Amino acid sequence: MQPFHIGDYTVRYPLIQGGMGVRISGGSLAGHVARCGGIGIVAAAGIAMNSSHYTGTNYMQAEPEAMKEELRKAYAIAPDGIIGVNIMVALSDYETLVEASIEGGAKVIICGAGLPMSLPALTAHAPHVALVPIVSSLRAAQLIVKKWQKGYNRLPDAVLVEDPDTAGGHLGEKMENIGTGDYDHYGTVRAIKDFMRNEYGCDVPVIAAGGIWDRADVMHALAQGADAVQMASRFVATEECDAAESFKQAYLDCRQEDIGLVMSPAGLPGRAIVRNHTAIVNFDQANGTVCSTGCLKKCTFKETGERFCIVRALDRAQRGDVETGLIFCGTNAYKAERITTVQEIFNELFAEAAAEEAEEAA
Repeated sequence: MQPFHIGDYTVRYPLIQGGMGVRISGGSLAGHVARCGGIGIVAAAGIAMNSSHYTGTNYMQAEPEAMKEELRKAYAIAPDGIIGVNIMVALSDYETLVEASIEGGAKVIICGAGLPMSLPALTAHAPHVALVPIVSSLRAAQLIVKKWQKGYNRLPDAVLVEDPDTAGGHLGEKMENIGTGDYDHYGTVRAIKDFMRNEYGCDVPVIAAGGIWDRADVMHALAQGADAVQMASRFVATEECDAAESFKQAYLDCRQEDIGLVMSPAGLPGRAIVRNHTAIVNFDQANGTVCSTGCLKKCTFKETGERFCIVRALDRAQRGDVETGLIFCGTNAYKAERITTVQEIFNELFAEAAAEEAEEAA
């Protein structure tokens, strides 16, 4: 269990906390994960919702200020921690949020829900910020890396490989290809590592995401060639998570069969607790909800009123309305049994490594 190196930074433990919008992973969770020795991540998606900066009519203006505020909260908890952001390429204010994250002191920017082809250009004035694209295939990684190298003479500081068969939230795969048994997560991890070595002569860290719950999962990922893991759902049922208590309780109450796939108005499949899906859709129809934020570049609800307003559905859940709110989660969310703390999770995952460090220091 070695420290994890990403860009200019060294992290005590090879763990990144996954970004969970809307405001599920805000400043509190990110700060406490960073304080415990991992990389804490603030999710950019819908960051203005339920913030003091949002009046109900100024969503785009409130977004960058809310992002910087959450980063301030995180650094107040972990002044020397490694704290970053997760920004969906599909967001309408993607570029604005990248700039706000840099201004707020983010040390890592993780981008998915689209290929972040222009990210090096957007961050050229901040070379100290580590850039991490999210992919689910070797092909996607190749497209990004070749574009970055040719256009900007920049390679990713790490590549995050998300398993669509187990990860929560928006997924980078077609609905019909998920759960078929054909996807080889760690084969993809190793293929990307080999590609970087063979084509560019370097060892770019590759992070495994999706289905990571306990120490056995972490050790398996590292044994299979990953340099680090991303863990999201495990951190929801903690005291420090930014979600409402009823949101956390929904994890404790859910059964394995309650977790499934929904088609997001963003045009991507997503994994969530699906037992209330009809109520989510009916809420917008009954209340005559219209798009008032324009949060996504492409959205079927914004364009045609189809499906539901995802940012408001996620916001309702974050505030505690688990009846009509959308609760994203990974396939292992049903394993949550009690509300714990971030420190307890780190103790379980890395107690052996911590003991070794203490012994060496003595």
